[in-house]
Amino acid sequence: MTEASTYTITGETGEWEVVVGLEVHAQVTSNAKLFSGAATAFGAEPNTQVSLVDAAMPGMLPVPNRECIRQAVRTGMAIDAQINRWSRFDRKNYFYADLPQGYQISQLYHPIVGEGAIDISLDDKNPDASGKTIGVERIHVEQDAGKLMHDQHPTRSYVDLNRSGVALMEIVSKPDMRSPQEAGAYLAKLRSILRYVGSCDGNMDQGSMRADVNVSVRKPGEPFGTRTETKNVNSVRFVMAVVEQEAKRQVAVLESGGRIVQETRLYDPDRNETRSMRSKEDAHDYRYFPDPDLLPLELDEAFLEECRASLPELPDAKRRRYESAGITPYQAAVLTAEVEAARWFDALLEAGAKPVAAANWTTSELFGALNRTGKSIETSPVSPAQAAELLALVADGTLSGTLAKQVFEIMLETGQGAAAIVEERGLKQTSDTGAIEAVIADVLAKNADKVAQYKGGKEALFGFFVGQTMKAMGGKANPQVVNELLKTALA
Repeated sequence: MTEASTYTITGETGEWEVVVGLEVHAQVTSNAKLFSGAATAFGAEPNTQVSLVDAAMPGMLPVPNRECIRQAVRTGMAIDAQINRWSRFDRKNYFYADLPQGYQISQLYHPIVGEGAIDISLDDKNPDASGKTIGVERIHVEQDAGKLMHDQHPTRSYVDLNRSGVALMEIVSKPDMRSPQEAGAYLAKLRSILRYVGSCDGNMDQGSMRADVNVSVRKPGEPFGTRTETKNVNSVRFVMAVVEQEAKRQVAVLESGGRIVQETRLYDPDRNETRSMRSKEDAHDYRYFPDPDLLPLELDEAFLEECRASLPELPDAKRRRYESAGITPYQAAVLTAEVEAARWFDALLEAGAKPVAAANWTTSELFGALNRTGKSIETSPVSPAQAAELLALVADGTLSGTLAKQVFEIMLETGQGAAAIVEERGLKQTSDTGAIEAVIADVLAKNADKVAQYKGGKEALFGFFVGQTMKAMGGKANPQVVNELLKTALA
């Protein structure tokens, strides 16, 4: 793919380049936690989804959840990453109130997934011309910590261990991004892939996917500068804001003679600024060592083949398939951005709709109606089969474009099928030349002055005659027949 355009910040001493890497924590979609059978449902009452393992009771031993491992491997395969047949769990030791064990089980030295790549685009109308490949360094699985609750008591903090032990994939990019737009495009594309694969629901507002944003600045061509890490950013828009604001802050510090401290920061969306949280964790000694309670993971070929065979058609492949059917690159990008929309559209094609007409109707009429009514594609009152029936009636001449819009509005309100509405309400388009000629004769007789102007060279009036004819026939006349008969009558 071609290189995306470079983003720079102009300071008093010249141009500065931004260097960005993301560490994305994605909660694995599974039936239980990484090392226990406890549930992981969002929004449960505090401390109701905690097993003895999660609470670190003495003598409790972890047992890896096969589905969590499977989902991590499938995610790696989806980004063409190296799958490590042998990997190992390590203990990362630190002490905090929401970490009952006093350590986190992670994978520092031998992750389950190695290097891969994600292609991004900054222009949906021309994806290939504005593309860039972002490297992924690794994906490892680890358990989440619990959560401290500071708003339940005026002088105390409470601990909720529902998230303790939840399986996370940490997806670490290479420092290949050079602008807020590239960081946003990377995170959106990664989220889309995870949702297609089914390994994470991508609900950033619920905390099941969040990003740590590493930002540094440098003069173009110089070595990387000192980076800061802004933790737990939970939307694509906020990630872009962090990159922009943190880069500007660093440039201001450096140009005033200061130096960047390697530290952990937090983002305040209300003030649109980052704030120092603590000195960078590199200064700490986590005393990593292999977890003595867990054997290394060894993946056999049968397991890997099952993972590979279970992968769905991914966004890029689906987009290329749509484009090969004549759908525009922009429409293909819109239709494949969210997995639910892509599945709905595939069902529409499977129901017999023609690709180009289906794409035009879905991206304009359907998406417009859903936005207007505040519904999602999953809650659409019109099913793919009903939409295919409507488009078929347009294709065979039963409905004009205008009538199809009327029928669609009725479908949205009632949930009825298009054919039933057409029959019940008499909305069928007419191609009866005799009836249309009679109406045209009446329209021309009533507008003799405009007929004279048209024949005198004012050809723009042709649209007026078409409109008057269609209006007189209640929008039921076949527009193509109307145009042909009008041209004859006005010749």
